[in-house]
Amino acid sequence: MTARWLRSPKGLFAGILLLLTVPAAHHAGWMLVLPGLLAAITAAMITDTPLLRWRDGQWTVPDGALLTGWLVGLVLSPHVPWVVAGATGALGIVAKHTLRVRRANVLNPAAAALVGSYYLFDTGQSWWGALPELPAPWLVLSVVTGLFITRRLHKLPLVLAFLGAHFTFGTVAAFAGDPARVAELYRSPDVHMVLFFALFMLTDPPTSPPKPADQIVFGVMAAMASFALFMLVGAVYFLLGGLLVANLWEGWRKWKRVQGTRRASHSIRAGWTTMPTGTSTTSSTTASSTPR
Repeated sequence: MTARWLRSPKGLFAGILLLLTVPAAHHAGWMLVLPGLLAAITAAMITDTPLLRWRDGQWTVPDGALLTGWLVGLVLSPHVPWVVAGATGALGIVAKHTLRVRRANVLNPAAAALVGSYYLFDTGQSWWGALPELPAPWLVLSVVTGLFITRRLHKLPLVLAFLGAHFTFGTVAAFAGDPARVAELYRSPDVHMVLFFALFMLTDPPTSPPKPADQIVFGVMAAMASFALFMLVGAVYFLLGGLLVANLWEGWRKWKRVQGTRRASHSIRAGWTTMPTGTSTTSSTTASSTPR
């Protein structure tokens, strides 16, 4: 890895994940968490390497797969067998290459892997990389590093919109219904989980919108979908499922934009091909280029 890569968003993100992994693994036990973490990273990178070669026509380092596998390993329960952890990491890469709009993947690979793994392998999720079992001051490390990469990616409106909507829905549900049902959202480990999710997964550049206004809509949509899953299904993957719903919405928006561009391009080409033979465009071009 070059110094230039280490200064890039992917390199900085990898450094931040390392900062979170070391204390989390030290507390949980390296021998417990390392097999699954390494299996998820290795399987993701091995799966992505030939797919990138086939797509791009050249061999490249699968640094995106490194981050996908790392996130999968930090979320999966460390008691999941390392073979299953590896299969989960590979599943995320398959999802990334399967559903795309032009060159951009639609689904967040780590989220797709974890939700798919829940159904395929009945895996548990502990979010141990979010530092939920460490003393409360360690939460500051997660928030500070998360805000740093969020600002670097220009995704702060997205994070604030999601967190605001998430806790607003929880507060309204507490006053309108049974407070005990949503009380866990305000306690550890759920607070650690939602902050890690919002700062490190929701902000994935390829699968989230770049414009602030669109980010706000995306964040609120992810919060609505995840809260609905929490209330109606109660599944452990409710945050990840909400993210996938928002991903599909953003992917549909991209597809509509691409289709609109193609139609406009076809219309322009059709206009040129239907011009009468021998018609000259010199006079119109000269007129349009003359200052008024």
